[in-house]
Amino acid sequence: MGIKKDKKGSNRLLERTMERLAKRRQAPVYVFVLLLLLYFAASIIVSFTAGSQEVVMFGGNPLYIYTFAGVFSSVANLCVVLMVIFCGKMGFIVSVTVMLVQMPMMLMGIIKGNLSSIPGLFGNTLTIIVVFVIYIDKKKVEEYQHRIREQATTDLLTGLPNGFAGTELINELIRRNKPFTNVTIDINNFKLINDTMGFDIGNKVLLEIASRWKKIANEGLSGTLDFISRINGDEYSLVIRNYDSTDDVEKTVKTYESALEEKMVIDGYEVFVNASFGYANFPSDAAELDTLVNYSVAAMREIKRINSSEHILHFTPELLKEQSTLMIDNKVRFALENDMVGFNLQPQYDMSHRLRGFEALARMKDSDGNSVSPIEFIPAAERLGMIDSLDLMVYRKSAVFIGDIIKKTGLDIVLSINASVKHLMKNGFAEEIRSLLKDSGIPAGQLEVEITESILIESAEKAAECLNELKDMGIRIAIDDFGTGYSSLSYLNSFPSDILKIDKSFIDKMNDSDSSQKYVEAIISLAHVLDLEVIAEGVEEDEQLETLGGIHCDYIQGFIWGKPLTQDEAEELLMKLAALK
Repeated sequence: MGIKKDKKGSNRLLERTMERLAKRRQAPVYVFVLLLLLYFAASIIVSFTAGSQEVVMFGGNPLYIYTFAGVFSSVANLCVVLMVIFCGKMGFIVSVTVMLVQMPMMLMGIIKGNLSSIPGLFGNTLTIIVVFVIYIDKKKVEEYQHRIREQATTDLLTGLPNGFAGTELINELIRRNKPFTNVTIDINNFKLINDTMGFDIGNKVLLEIASRWKKIANEGLSGTLDFISRINGDEYSLVIRNYDSTDDVEKTVKTYESALEEKMVIDGYEVFVNASFGYANFPSDAAELDTLVNYSVAAMREIKRINSSEHILHFTPELLKEQSTLMIDNKVRFALENDMVGFNLQPQYDMSHRLRGFEALARMKDSDGNSVSPIEFIPAAERLGMIDSLDLMVYRKSAVFIGDIIKKTGLDIVLSINASVKHLMKNGFAEEIRSLLKDSGIPAGQLEVEITESILIESAEKAAECLNELKDMGIRIAIDDFGTGYSSLSYLNSFPSDILKIDKSFIDKMNDSDSSQKYVEAIISLAHVLDLEVIAEGVEEDEQLETLGGIHCDYIQGFIWGKPLTQDEAEELLMKLAALK
């Protein structure tokens, strides 16, 4: 019985919330008391002045006291009207009562010969009529507002409260700091019902689901205080209160899950449905509405995604990482399918600030046109097995661009492209590069393939075979991130490389100590002994540039002389250089 009473209280709570949103609130009690006192004061003044024959002088002219009776009678009637307008039913009852009580006294006065009460009698009668008209009209407006309010807060198909009603209830509970659980529910494979049986059957299924869940909530069958609403389509929301532990919450959610186990017979069809339930608690999981709802949605989507026999999941912070991973994976798929992978060009210069060429850097946009960080999309592409497709898209676009510039200007510039470990180890990589040269028209000697040092260590034999094939085409080979893999420089004798790229981490520490500087100097010196050129990556400071010049570094790459350029910016730079030839 207690749950049922609480259920009524829950409905009243929502109703009060809707009232506050849908219409102007009634005046506070003190306004009613003030108007009532003012009415009585004006009425008393009227009774004392109406029969008086006394005269006062005003501006040198005589003024009879009884003339003030009409003024204060109007004030009293105005107070009555304002009570009805601002104080609702209470103001209407009190105002009509006090005026009707005065009527017999006025009639007795008229019968006894006090004809001055006649205007007051007519005034009161007319005021009562006005009060009734105002009150009846006000009631009609309120009834109309109530219907509008019901339409605004009720789902037209199922008769359940809608998403707006659920949101307002949650806002009210948060405002009162009342602990509760928000559950987001999604009917599994509901689209299949619509597609195979039609929307009419689908709507009847939603009605049956709503009917079963409404019975649980209204009759308190779960043992907790519940509020079920339909958000949209096949998605519902459940607010749970009055529980002692998370076990009670799980038990309640399972009650709603179990309600779907019994088959539905709709127009002769047997229909079986189940749902995914994700929930988050206020305030332990989240203290704000948007965050709380997002967390319950994240839990629902995760339990739906893993497609296990369990259909209920409580939000945990780890889900945010999983959701983020899933979002990035979807963005990578979308970008590759819709040609939204592009490139920027990072300039490389010799120590005299002459342009050597560019490193092509992958760039990607999502469906909204926003840039996605390479830190996110490159690992995702590798995880999804799509890194080959991403690499090739960058190779083709950047090679075609540089190939066209070389044809137009004859500039001796190098395009450097990055090959991932998985891509290089794939059979057919060399053939892909051969096709790239043919399709782009870029000279083989002006194309450079960058591989990471880890490839040389982990897959030496396979890497050497592939690199030799590339060298036979005339393509240059660069060893990227050198020094991070702790390989020996003499190890490079086994590989047909042309250039070493010293990792930024060593450049950053180069001027911090003599040992760091000597380490970089040793790499450069030994690379030159092996007839290799050297590029220092991530050069950002003048001191670094000065040190690298002193230890005979060949090239630099970094923000000090050039940030990554868009295609238009790179073309503008190259055309200026061509004009200076």
